Amino acid sequence: MRVHRMAVPGALRLVPEPVRDDRGTSLELFRNSALADAIGRPFVVGQSYWSTSRRNTIRGIHGTVLPPGQEKLVTCARGSVLDVVVDMRVGSPTFGSFDAVVLSADAPAAIYIPDGLGHGFLALTDDACMNYLCSTEFVPGTMIEIDALDPELALPWGLTDEPIRSAKDAAAPTLSAAAAAGLLPGYAECLAFTPAAA
Repeated sequence: MRVHRMAVPGALRLVPEPVRDDRGTSLELFRNSALADAIGRPFVVGQSYWSTSRRNTIRGIHGTVLPPGQEKLVTCARGSVLDVVVDMRVGSPTFGSFDAVVLSADAPAAIYIPDGLGHGFLALTDDACMNYLCSTEFVPGTMIEIDALDPELALPWGLTDEPIRSAKDAAAPTLSAAAAAGLLPGYAECLAFTPAAA
């Protein structure tokens, strides 16, 4: 497994080395020691879940307030998505920056998202299935939503049709509006939770 730093500081892309034979393919999407070396401590899994989405669905941009925080390791188990990570840490030198990569079941990889970064994706295929390993259990009322179509962020969705979104995601504030309302975590606060995220 190779660990690559992404354009948003703290976000990592874990790329496995598939082993193929007559039976098919096996690969390792997560090894705690490799991720621990990259982030400076073990990644503890507190919850796992998955979602399926129709083509042209956007989920996100989502983050979590601190505390409790919720780091994530996401993979695409079926189909293909455009996966996006956004720096939502107020005071960060890269506040508002993003990185976008295609995740696919045909070319597996995992994305590590530390506290303070927002995450979202666009389903590029029908029945795209995303798997999430989370550092903590989800606590209702702690999610941060940012408008995935925020014109200031200008995320590279490449949409040709109106995307499918939840009512909550469609009503989410822009990044600057959320910052002005005090809804976003601070950079120093996030580094206290995730020291290697700088």
